[in-house]
Amino acid sequence: MNKQNIRGVETAAASEEAVADYLQNHPDFFERNANVLARLRVPHERGVSTVSLVERQVLVLRDKNQKLEAKVREFVDVARANDALSDKIHHLARRLIRARGAAQLVDTLEASLREDFGASQWLLVLNRTDVAGLTQLTSRHVRVVERSSAELKMFETFFESARPRCGQIRDSQRDYLFGEGTVAIGSAALVPLGPNSSYGLLAIGSPDVDRFHPTMSTEFLARIGDLVSEAVGAL
Repeated sequence: MNKQNIRGVETAAASEEAVADYLQNHPDFFERNANVLARLRVPHERGVSTVSLVERQVLVLRDKNQKLEAKVREFVDVARANDALSDKIHHLARRLIRARGAAQLVDTLEASLREDFGASQWLLVLNRTDVAGLTQLTSRHVRVVERSSAELKMFETFFESARPRCGQIRDSQRDYLFGEGTVAIGSAALVPLGPNSSYGLLAIGSPDVDRFHPTMSTEFLARIGDLVSEAVGAL
């Protein structure tokens, strides 16, 4: 068997790893041996034909470039979505500042949650009985319940965590919040109100099962909770 040397490495006996190590340690090899580079042929990744090593490198770089472009587009889409969400939260804040009294507060939440945040149903569950106006207000969006009541036991772990929660909720929770048999609620967001959930919670329901999913960021929900808490506390 004829053996050719590559700077002291016998190709017939060299392992693939040794060849790869050699080329990595001598990046100028093909520059010094351009005729070897021109004769190299590698299988085309999209067929049975072969292409030159340079052409294969171009294909690899093109594929990497396409992946990078896709990642950049993804980042841009996320940034645009975050900007739009920030605008909606800012709009809610301005509306809440202009609200005068409990009735206007509820009307403001109704308009904003439906128009800007895609809520089909929502409910304020308040533990406080000293919130002027809200406790006397007749509204399907407001429910005043003692924190120690048996019906709130199903939300005990949520109150303890004091963090927004998204996704599917138990049938009993869904029925309590949005009405018995409301199977049209595909997903929901529960937002604590007040320090350590001391005011209660804001529940938002949507028929879209993906509208509030468990892996989504809850930062914007926490900000909504802060705004609503301040508005309720100021009544």
